[in-house]
Amino acid sequence: MRLDRRGFLRGTIAFAAAGVAAPSLAHAAQKDHPKLLAIARAMLERHARQVKKSDIVGLADFSAPSWLPRFHLVDPAAGTVASHLTAHGRGSDPAHTGWLKSFSNEFGSNATSEGAYLVGGQYDGKYGRAIRLAGLDPHNANAEARAIVIHQAWYESAGMIEKYGKLGRSEGCFALSETGIQAALTALGPGRLLYAGKFDEFGS
Repeated sequence: MRLDRRGFLRGTIAFAAAGVAAPSLAHAAQKDHPKLLAIARAMLERHARQVKKSDIVGLADFSAPSWLPRFHLVDPAAGTVASHLTAHGRGSDPAHTGWLKSFSNEFGSNATSEGAYLVGGQYDGKYGRAIRLAGLDPHNANAEARAIVIHQAWYESAGMIEKYGKLGRSEGCFALSETGIQAALTALGPGRLLYAGKFDEFGS
């Protein structure tokens, strides 16, 4: 069942700006918490040869709409999850509905790619401090050549949700709010794992 944007919008604005779930979403967050931990641990096991650091895993759940926090920083050992807003690519949502419709690994698609990414080094880019990524799966093998990275963007804010009911779209990058990028820069250092997909396909 799709989440009702209008039902959650006002209650989530201030909390989304801080990168945390609103009280109205607390039950849903608790329900999904074990699922996120299980996915993080499964992806670490699947990519154990390539991923050198397993203390923090990034998970981007694009089965959720853009007006909800869906970029999760998971600590598998401690069992904790911190969630932030993130965009999807304009090619994944041509009508700008706020829902990701499809993934693509193609050059020029401006779409989000699903799969596992190896987190690389930080650099100063167009949007400030950013994080490089390398695709580990066939579905995102072009990520590095497409310049798919984690960066901050002006269109990633609670103000955008308040005004338009959804976030802006990237060109395939994981665009975060100011709070989100600071958290990612701190938690997702080189050698760690980021996994993107539609997590409703994993079941409950």
